[in-house]
Amino acid sequence: MTAPMLPAVVVGIDSPIGLTIVRDLGQDGIDVIGIGRSKHALGMASRYLTKGLVRPREAAGLIDQLADLGHELGRACLFAVSENDIALLNRHRARLSAYTIMFADEARMNSVLNKDQTYRAAASVGVRTPRTEQAQIFEEVERFSQTLRFPVVLKWANPHEVAARLSAARLALNKTRYCHSPQELLDYLRPYQKAGVYPLVQEYCAGYGLGQFILMKDGQPHYTFQHRRLHEWPPEGGFSSMCESLPADSHQALMARSVALLRALNWEGIAMVEYRHDPATGESALMEINGRFWGSLPLARHAGARFPSIMHALASGGNRLQTLPYRAGVRCRYMIPETRRLLRILFAQHKIADKSLRFDRIGELAGYLADFVRPDSRYYVFSFDDARPFFNDLRQILGKAASAVTQRLPGLKSTPAPGK
Repeated sequence: MTAPMLPAVVVGIDSPIGLTIVRDLGQDGIDVIGIGRSKHALGMASRYLTKGLVRPREAAGLIDQLADLGHELGRACLFAVSENDIALLNRHRARLSAYTIMFADEARMNSVLNKDQTYRAAASVGVRTPRTEQAQIFEEVERFSQTLRFPVVLKWANPHEVAARLSAARLALNKTRYCHSPQELLDYLRPYQKAGVYPLVQEYCAGYGLGQFILMKDGQPHYTFQHRRLHEWPPEGGFSSMCESLPADSHQALMARSVALLRALNWEGIAMVEYRHDPATGESALMEINGRFWGSLPLARHAGARFPSIMHALASGGNRLQTLPYRAGVRCRYMIPETRRLLRILFAQHKIADKSLRFDRIGELAGYLADFVRPDSRYYVFSFDDARPFFNDLRQILGKAASAVTQRLPGLKSTPAPGK
């Protein structure tokens, strides 16, 4: 007898990640209740959504909403997208006992959020990491800045731990920052003395982004997928604006080390192990581990690597579990950042932080246009089987743009009628 399919609740249907989870689960006929920050959340318009709810503004209200929903549904699967929401829900697991939780617990999340802990585990299994320095006082920055190879990338070991201290000191929490000389590094980090905390300083690694996606179950890799970043926003490195699925049999030795790394961290569930791969040398350096659904999840779905539905099937007893091979060579574009990337390359290359990068403007424009007619091109938001989210999102973007233009041009503002 086949076990009944559990309903699913997805917190965070505002992004392409949340929308993809809704689509992936709904495609299997699963009842999906999505929670977004407004009625205009991206996933609200999906044909695969059974019911959409707007989350309360306060964190306590969200927990109350989920607890009530859990009692109403009975047994259900709970998915969450963002690290902040996962941290919040982990703190209230006792109140969410009606759910089968589909994300890592607090200890495991902390092990991948803390880059020091991640890099120690990487060293123990032979995964290469770039030279990384962590200053406790500014004098240490002055010392190691003289021996680093520039450019360097600055990032926080655990952004959640330092957010309050940086805010109190009126300092920005920049996810990444590039510095190209010792003096630039010193000038940038000097203000952080008043906060008493400093980001990690990491030597820049050449190459492209390589992501290996792994679903761990009972210490074993249950399903794997991998992709390379073709384009990033910003162009010098950030998040993927266009990516491509890689053959399952490529980078096999590296995949084995990625699995060993997750085992060393006692990881269970989904994770993306992210590398910088240099094709000139064949070397790959670990950047980080994302212990949640990743930004390029739409590519995985389009290629046939359906991680949410596989996880749901495992939680339901595995009776309908299908782990079919995915397709290599599928490309997926996130059109808003992809377009911003093109515009920067065409008109503002001086703003690209990595000064060693060079782009062919004509070639980039031709490639951007050609990808619209490539047979294997897909999109983060637009999907032929579920087009409403794209058109709703486009309507929202155009409305905001029109409103901004109206505000900037006084002559277009409405004026009260005479005598009023």
